[in-house]
Amino acid sequence: MKTAVFDLDGTIADTIYDLGDAVNHGLEKLGCPTHDYEAYKKMVGNGAKKLCERALPENKKDKAGELHKLFGEYYSQHYLDKTRLYDGMKETMEKLRSSGVILAVATNKPEDAARNIIWELLPDIDFVKVLGGVEYRPVKPDSAILIEIFSVLPDEENEVYMIGDSNVDVRTAKNAGIPCIGCAWGFRGRAELEAEGAEYIAEKPEDIAEIILK
Repeated sequence: MKTAVFDLDGTIADTIYDLGDAVNHGLEKLGCPTHDYEAYKKMVGNGAKKLCERALPENKKDKAGELHKLFGEYYSQHYLDKTRLYDGMKETMEKLRSSGVILAVATNKPEDAARNIIWELLPDIDFVKVLGGVEYRPVKPDSAILIEIFSVLPDEENEVYMIGDSNVDVRTAKNAGIPCIGCAWGFRGRAELEAEGAEYIAEKPEDIAEIILK
C-alpha cells in the first residue's frame, strides 16, 4: 500500500495571486505598504497568521491580529479568483488513484479554504483526508497533521510520501519519519528543497507518479 500526502500552495495549485491580493487588501486597510507576488512566495508556508506577521513592517507588528482578520474576511470570498492547478497535476492525481495510491492533503492554509479549493479544482479525485490550518492543531513543520492522516490509513504496511514545495514540507516529513518529494515548480524552488534534504525532486507533476509507482 502506498499513500501520497500533498501540500497545497505551490504544490497542487498556484495560489500566490489570491493570497497576495488578500494580504495586500488588509495592508491597504491598515495604511501599510503592500508587496508584489514574488515577495509573498518567501512569506507563505507557515500558516496565515505567520504570513500576516511577515507582511507587516517592523513598526506595525502589533497589527498582526487585525491583518489576519482582514485577510481571512477577504480571502474567504476570493480564494478562487486567480488560483489554478499546475499543468499535469490533475492527470497525476488520476494516475495515482487508478494505481491504488491513497491520496491526502496536509496544508497550513485555513482548512475551510483548503477543502473548498480541492473540491472545486479536483472534484473527481478521492482524498482520504484534506486537512488544513485550524486552531487546535499545530502548523507544519509539526508532524501532528501527518499523524492525524496516518490514523485513518489501512492497518497494513504503508509506504507514505510527503509532497511539497518548501523547507516546511521537508521538515514536516522528517519529523514524521517519511520521505519527501520536493516540487521544483513551486514557490521556493529546487535549491531550497535540496538544501533541506528532500529525498526526491520532481521537476514536473508527472514525476511524482513515476517516483511513487517505481
